[in-house]
Amino acid sequence: MGDMRYWSALAKGISPYVPGEQPRIPHLIKLNTNENPYPPSPKVILAVQGAADASLRLYPDPESQALRAAIAKRHGVKPEQVFVGNGSDEVLALAFLAYFDRDEPFRMPDITYSFYPVYAQLFGMAAETVPLEDDFSLPVEKLSGGTGGVIFANPNAPTSLAIGLDDVRAIASSTEGAAIVDEAYVEFGAQSAIALLSDCPNLVVVRTFSKSHALAGLRVGYAIASPDLIEALNRVKNSFNSYPLDRVAQAAATASIEDEHYCQNVLLAIVKTRESFLPRLEALGFTCLPSKANFLFAAHKTHAAARLQKSLREHGVLVRHFNAPRIDNFLRITVGTDDEMERLVFSLQDILSLA
Repeated sequence: MGDMRYWSALAKGISPYVPGEQPRIPHLIKLNTNENPYPPSPKVILAVQGAADASLRLYPDPESQALRAAIAKRHGVKPEQVFVGNGSDEVLALAFLAYFDRDEPFRMPDITYSFYPVYAQLFGMAAETVPLEDDFSLPVEKLSGGTGGVIFANPNAPTSLAIGLDDVRAIASSTEGAAIVDEAYVEFGAQSAIALLSDCPNLVVVRTFSKSHALAGLRVGYAIASPDLIEALNRVKNSFNSYPLDRVAQAAATASIEDEHYCQNVLLAIVKTRESFLPRLEALGFTCLPSKANFLFAAHKTHAAARLQKSLREHGVLVRHFNAPRIDNFLRITVGTDDEMERLVFSLQDILSLA
């Protein structure tokens, strides 16, 4: 750990989030970080080029008005219901501070996005972890009824499973605190809880441009909720930092969400690839959960996930393995292009034939 003499007690005690590997080795196929395999809309590139001018000497719009208006139009809400941040991870961090209290535990699934427990530890909040069901589905009844709020991803990460709007409504309507739904992967096959905002005044929906819009390199996320809940996010953000989205990110995200036709075509291509390669993995001896995300969560019947991950890396294919209880025999495999998935299958055939 090195010299920690000048570290705070907080810095010494926290366990930071560990992202998926971003390799510097050329020609590796990256199926480990759930990035979109296709480029962003051509209109995004034009918008980035247009924003990269002399205006970069000026601070960006602190309220991201054009982007918030475009997001609001896309989802049929008002701009005052939209909050934008530097990636959905920042939005989630601010949401923890805006809606959860230290003296009232909030609820979350035991297998979920691993940033949630990191934020809880960083902010000194108590989390009540609710075990997923034996089939890895969200335990709707057990997540319901709390007083300190609830957070869950839908579809869940890393399990890829989704619940319907009736279940989301049941959780939110029975929770006294805020109900945060992280919809990072919702556009790949699940139903968005944005449709429930008028029924559930405590609902906060968090989205990202990283996955469906292929803008992971720009870091743009947003939340949609009632104006009162959005005001809480603004109060926390404006007490914590002074940096809005930069000019380039605002322009790119606005262009992307306005090009709905391009985005939908990309989503359809990814879902088609996911559905066509799932039975091919099953034919190789994998059990795959029924994914509603842009990744597959797969366990082999006879071969350990950690060893398969290592062997795939030696074949130039990266996938994600979580060394955690209950899921340590699963691989999380991002859905890439058809050619990338062919390479994955070919590599697995080679590995399994030699085992």
